[in-house]
Amino acid sequence: MQASLFGQDLDELTSALRGESRRARQLWRALYRDRVANLDILSNRLRAFVPQDASIGHPILAQTATSVDGTERYLVRLADGETIETVWMPEGEAEDFNGRDLRNRGRLADTGYKRATICISSQVGCAVNCQFCLTAKLGVKRNLTAGEIAGQVAVVLNRHHIRVGVDRINLVLMGMGEPFLNYDHVMKAIRLIVEGIGIPASRITISTSGIEPSIRRFAAETIRPNLALSLNAPNDEIREQVMPINRKWKIADLLEAVKTIPLNKRGWINVEYVLLGGINDQPEHAQQVLELLKDIQAKVNLIVWNPGPGIAYTQPDPADVARFHRILIDNGMPTFTRRPRGRDIYAACGQLKRTLEQPELVQVAV
Repeated sequence: MQASLFGQDLDELTSALRGESRRARQLWRALYRDRVANLDILSNRLRAFVPQDASIGHPILAQTATSVDGTERYLVRLADGETIETVWMPEGEAEDFNGRDLRNRGRLADTGYKRATICISSQVGCAVNCQFCLTAKLGVKRNLTAGEIAGQVAVVLNRHHIRVGVDRINLVLMGMGEPFLNYDHVMKAIRLIVEGIGIPASRITISTSGIEPSIRRFAAETIRPNLALSLNAPNDEIREQVMPINRKWKIADLLEAVKTIPLNKRGWINVEYVLLGGINDQPEHAQQVLELLKDIQAKVNLIVWNPGPGIAYTQPDPADVARFHRILIDNGMPTFTRRPRGRDIYAACGQLKRTLEQPELVQVAV
C-alpha cells in the first residue's frame, strides 16, 4: 500500500522529504491549501523529493444520493475498503429565534454568497449506542486517521469547487462516530483543516455525546473549534434510557466539564437536543433543561427526531415542538429548531448507516 501524504503535518512531511524543509512547505501548501488530488500536478522539482511509493491518499467519493432539498450524502471509501458517510448541506440548516428561514437573509440572498455545511465522520460506525440513532446499529470497527477525517473535507470542497476564504463553509463533526473517543486523530485533523486548508476554527463544531475527560482536555487546546454537547434529555433517568453512556458520565459531570471551556462574551456551548415524541418533549422537560443550563453560556439546537427502520421512537407533535421552543425562548435561552436536511435519502441527523445499495445511489462524477 502506498504511503499517504495527506494527513501528515509539516514536521512529518519534512521527514518524508529527507529534511528538505523548503520543499516540505511547498508540498504542505499543495496538499492542504491547493488541495491537489494528483501528484502529477506538482512541479518536477518538487516531485523529485517525494518518495516514489507515496500517494496523496484522499478518500474516494464512491457513491452519492441527492435529496430534494439539495443535500448530498456520500458513501466514502477508505484505503482499506471500509466505508463511511459524509454529507453536504447547501445553505445551512437552522431557523432563527422566531422560526423564520435564514436562507433568504443577508449576503446569501443579496449577493449570491455561498454558504454550506459539511458533516464529517470520525469513526467507522459508532460505539456509543444512542438508542434513537441508526449509526449505533453498526457498532464501531475502527477510528479514522487524521488524514481520513480531513480528507472528507478536501474531496467535498473539490467536488463543489469551493474557494476557501471566499465561499462561506461550516464544518460539523456530527457524522458517524464519537469524535472524543478518537480524540488525538480528530484534533490533528482540526489543525490540518485550520492551518492547512484554511477554514477557521470558529466555523467548525465538534459534537460529543459526553466523554467527560475529553471535554476537559479539549478546554486546554490552543486551536479549539466550537463544542456541541448532545444532551437529548432533561434528567439522568431519561438520558440513561436513550443514551446508555450516561451511566458512566452523568449530566452534572458533563456540565461541570463544559464550564471549564473558555468562552468570549459572544461565545456559547451548543446544546443539541433531539426531541422524541412523548419521551422528552413536554413542558416540564423544557423547564428542567432551563434549570440545567442556567449557569452556562448555552445555545440550544432542537432537532426533531429523524426516523429510521428498526428504531422504536416516534416524532413529536409539531405543536409540542413549537411549545418546547417557545418555553426556552421566553425564558431567555437562545434556541434554534433544526431544519431536517436530506431526510428522504437518510442523510439527516441520526440516519447515517453506510448505505451500500439503494436505488437512488449513483456513481459520483468528480
